[in-house]
Amino acid sequence: MIPIKPVGNAVPSRTIDSAAGVAATYLRPGALNLQALPPLSLYIHWPWCVRKCPYCDFNSHEAKGEVPEKEYLDALRRDLEMSLPLIWGRKIYTVFIGGGTPSLMSAAGMDRLMSDLRSLLPLDGACEITMEANPGTFEAEKFRSYRDSGVNRLSIGIQSFNSEHLKALGRIHDDGEAKRAVEIALANFDNFNLDLMYALPNQTLEQARQDIQTAIDFKPPHLSLYHLTMEPNTLFAKYPPQLPDDDLSADMQDMIAEMTAANGYGHYEVSAYAQPGHQARHNLNYWQFGDYLGIGAGAHSKLSFPHRVLRQARYKQPKSYMDAVAAGNPVQEERELSRDEMGFEFMLNALRLQGGFEPNLFAERTGVALNTIEKQLNAAEAKGLLYRDHMLIKPTELGQRFLNDLQQMFLGE
Repeated sequence: MIPIKPVGNAVPSRTIDSAAGVAATYLRPGALNLQALPPLSLYIHWPWCVRKCPYCDFNSHEAKGEVPEKEYLDALRRDLEMSLPLIWGRKIYTVFIGGGTPSLMSAAGMDRLMSDLRSLLPLDGACEITMEANPGTFEAEKFRSYRDSGVNRLSIGIQSFNSEHLKALGRIHDDGEAKRAVEIALANFDNFNLDLMYALPNQTLEQARQDIQTAIDFKPPHLSLYHLTMEPNTLFAKYPPQLPDDDLSADMQDMIAEMTAANGYGHYEVSAYAQPGHQARHNLNYWQFGDYLGIGAGAHSKLSFPHRVLRQARYKQPKSYMDAVAAGNPVQEERELSRDEMGFEFMLNALRLQGGFEPNLFAERTGVALNTIEKQLNAAEAKGLLYRDHMLIKPTELGQRFLNDLQQMFLGE
């Protein structure tokens, strides 16, 4: 791979001068042998929220006072400029702006961000550009501006259409604002996702059914339906609410499977359901072990080179991140995946896909042969957790139900 200059505005000379050093470091011979590099996505993290939700373990920070939007956008651009030598010559196929609550960004801020991306990166002509949005921040005019700036897909954090459950989850919106947000999305975007959660505190089966039915009635192209979990280092983990038991949760899952299938939604990943042609391309790239550059506070990257795969993590605290960018290195942690890790890393992602994957994808994305995990494949197949033939490897229905156990089998000796 020969590095080439990105399209658009000139990159500062210090970044260009460092390209040769970067190439020498990452393009040297190594333990892997990737015949082709996977598709590349871009993730951009916006770290601020109006209020931290008690179940959330994402890198989000309650906005106290005015958010330093200009300074943060300056840092994002500089972060991207410094990262360009790692991805020169590669097209960006999807962009995801996540958080936090990116819809707190002003219309002018989003326009500036999209302009920076277009000036620095070769975006694919059909690039999927998704932004996460909170119903409590929806303003019709602002979202029209987001669309005009280039955002072509929304992911809306509804979580529930029931006001009592929204209060229990610590959300800043009510049921009316949730419905209004979907109506604004319908008026401005052809492609959007609704995020909902089930097995909520004191939720009944009928209440879960009403939530799903309300969402389906809007005919969203995509649904993400998550089981509420008690994540470490969250308020809910410290003070657990009363949640539905396992039997009731299982009934909710069965109900969701029936309702989505009856309304034309294909269940293609653990928590993802889509109308034909509307699978989330950005998330599919994650699950198929594609590459992604992550910029912004706490963002993670997975980047492939002909003989190695690199993981990075940025500084998490917004101020620490901006200070690190100013100092010339926003990356707090960086490591190269070992050959022995590749099987687990790939299977951890790919086994989430209900339809599985073609066997040759393993070697294509990991740079090692499929027979390196032959022992684990045989063991999973013997337990009835995995189906495979020369065309396909996928979790069985039992494997989907016990996905964590199936994934752990590939962790190695």
